Amino acid sequence: MKEKVEKLLEEIRPVLMADGGDVELIDIKNKIVTVRLKGACAGCPMSQMTLKNGIEKLILKEIPEIKSVENIE
Repeated sequence: MKEKVEKLLEEIRPVLMADGGDVELIDIKNKIVTVRLKGACAGCPMSQMTLKNGIEKLILKEIPEIKSVENIE
């Protein structure tokens, strides 16, 4: 499952990098993906929207057994 999530993050990464940000996979436990938003995404007021409407939406669509995606600071 970790490889699937990494592949999906690679798909969305260019969009984040275009705005000076990035995302790093930290862990997957109890069907919850933990990521760290980096660069411009780390302090952006829109980061929660990016996380839930972009990253989480893509991952849940492709890997339905995942419950949620959470950001750690």
